[in-house]
Amino acid sequence: MRRAAVHALHALLVLTIAGALATPAGAQPASGVPSRPNGRIIERILVKVNGEIITQSDLEDRQIAAIRARGVQPSTNAELFQLLAEVTPGVIANLVEELLLIQRGKELGYQLSDDQFRDFLDNLKEENGIETDEEFIELLDRQEGMSLDDFRRLTERQMLASQVQSIEILNRVAITDIEAREYYDEHIDEFTEPATVTLREIIIAVPPTGGLMSDQRARTRAAAVMERLNDGEDFAAVATEVSDGSSARYGGLIGPFQLSDIAETIQELITTLEVGDVSDLRRTPQGYQILLLEDLTDDAARPFADVRDQISENVFNDRRLDEYAKYLDELREEAIIEWKSAELHEAYDEFRTQALAAAPQQ
Repeated sequence: MRRAAVHALHALLVLTIAGALATPAGAQPASGVPSRPNGRIIERILVKVNGEIITQSDLEDRQIAAIRARGVQPSTNAELFQLLAEVTPGVIANLVEELLLIQRGKELGYQLSDDQFRDFLDNLKEENGIETDEEFIELLDRQEGMSLDDFRRLTERQMLASQVQSIEILNRVAITDIEAREYYDEHIDEFTEPATVTLREIIIAVPPTGGLMSDQRARTRAAAVMERLNDGEDFAAVATEVSDGSSARYGGLIGPFQLSDIAETIQELITTLEVGDVSDLRRTPQGYQILLLEDLTDDAARPFADVRDQISENVFNDRRLDEYAKYLDELREEAIIEWKSAELHEAYDEFRTQALAAAPQQ
């Protein structure tokens, strides 16, 4: 979104929060966000986490980012209220959780040194084809409305939260070969390629309104084709020559299909054939059909060694999310969280309740 659009959205948000736009009938003010009488900016503390504050500006910035991430730009008061109601619970929850991680990172002695920031900045400039710091600062201001100091603070916050997750959480996550084998055995269907069948067909069509004589003529043609096949002629060549089906151009080839997806009558027929065998003449809604079993594969489980890395990734991701949730629970239990907005507190609790309900049961 261009800078003008960002500023327009920010202005709309601020005006709405300030009450400069009329509230629709039955609508509530933006979740937990205080008013600004006469348009004066009043920095308000919304919540304290272990003595550190989350302010109204912090919330607004994240609300704007969340709305921008949805790819929409509200143009009316009603649209903005609806979007705020949707994004605010998750935004305030993320702000609290991020601050808890940052505080833990500081406790553990993590920090962003000048050299680390310089290296990060140089890499970022190189990746984006930016030659000078001045060009980067100008771009940062134009696109994000942010100074270099703001950018450094944001980078450090993200780094602290990321390091805590990497070191404190990922170290708890591991999977042994025994556990991987147990997962493989319990989820064998995930690693099994289903049985497939490939056929060739010859169809001698019967016009739907052709009557008995048309059926008889088609049957006579089909019987003659069967004789040619019984005499050893190549099925694909005969199919190309005489079949009325769309597969004729491919020598009658159809498939492969998953065996479980085809009609039960065909499945039963296949059980009587070996690869290369030709079926008896069959009457179908299309006309008369002759099938050749081209290929048949059984269900085949991929070897454990081939899927070991995939299993590790699956289990790792599940455990990482589980351990992350547990770790945040530990931080929350230890923290002193003081809410200055009852509405935001309610939105936070509602978001937490929904997250717990959605979490897989262990």
